[in-house]
Amino acid sequence: MTLKRSPEPIRIGVLAGEPIRLEGLNMIFEQAPPLDQPQLIPVFGTLEQLLSDPAVEYLVVDLNSSSGGLQTLDVVRRSRPGMRQIVIGPEHDDDKVLEAIVAGARAYLDSSASPETVRMALDVVLNGSIWAPRRLLSKLIDRLLGVPDSHAAAPSLQLTARERQVLDLILLARSNREIANQLGIEERTVKAHVGRLMRKTGADNRIELSMRALNHSMLPNPAAPSGGK
Repeated sequence: MTLKRSPEPIRIGVLAGEPIRLEGLNMIFEQAPPLDQPQLIPVFGTLEQLLSDPAVEYLVVDLNSSSGGLQTLDVVRRSRPGMRQIVIGPEHDDDKVLEAIVAGARAYLDSSASPETVRMALDVVLNGSIWAPRRLLSKLIDRLLGVPDSHAAAPSLQLTARERQVLDLILLARSNREIANQLGIEERTVKAHVGRLMRKTGADNRIELSMRALNHSMLPNPAAPSGGK
């Protein structure tokens, strides 16, 4: 009988300036991971130390206690473009959330988020998706739908029927797993479609993909070639 090996642990950088905040964030990692899921190991240090550690590919940034604020996210994006950032910041500040996402955050959580919620957000980011308040995504889409006609007249990209279906569901804030279940395809196939959509639009993440999709009127283009799974 062959024993199934556990996934390799994943090192998560944690950036917070106050000891009490560090202690609270450390609780995230005390939970035992689900079966077949990797153990998350916290790595504490200064921003410079965390950026210089090649084993740290994910970073939790507490905007409430780190001195750099949103500027920290820009520094990380320039120094380590592949590092995925999870931001904890002020509550009910949609503009701050948007700024954080534009600056490179893959998840934004309110300061009152429980350790369990932060852990769920981490798992979402580890699976390649984005965690953000759905009210924000709705607000963002409403705002973008009101762009001037000069923007709406921009050339449409050519998408396959399947890419268009995936994009529609991304705009509804569906995760890769939810999209796969709804379309009856494998999750890895969804990831491949999302990757192609990002390459076609030049987007770095799903929020930027949504913004570019709406700004360039990709959705109402019935002339796009069909097919493609």
